[in-house]
Amino acid sequence: MRMSESTQWIEEKYKQVFDEELLGLERRRAHDASCTIADIEGILRNLYIMDGNDWIGRGQVQDTTLSATIAAYEHFIAEWKKESAQ
Repeated sequence: MRMSESTQWIEEKYKQVFDEELLGLERRRAHDASCTIADIEGILRNLYIMDGNDWIGRGQVQDTTLSATIAAYEHFIAEWKKESAQ
């Protein structure tokens, strides 16, 4: 097995989680009028804490999932702020 084949599942998992999280955030914003950027930033702060609390080792799947989730939140917040600034 080539190295790229053995790590391809990580990239696929990352993309799947990123896309699902982004869709969930977009749905929340569309259907919850009380949802604010500050709410989403608060969740992101907690995700950063979770990311730093890996003293027992989560493993590849959980690390990939958390990284993709954090990236989706960061992307969503950046896009929302860019849209609000226009």
